Amino acid sequence: MKQKLSITIDEEAVFDILKTIESGRFRNKSHFVEYAVKKLLEEENGR
Repeated sequence: MKQKLSITIDEEAVFDILKTIESGRFRNKSHFVEYAVKKLLEEENGR
């Protein structure tokens, strides 16, 4: 089950996220953030 999460993020980072979404790699901001968090956790856990 997914949960709603509210975050505050630097304007420049948001701009870069939106450019990445517009390129078609991600469906939306939620998809981008979910992917980024998953990758960071995998890296932190040595996978």
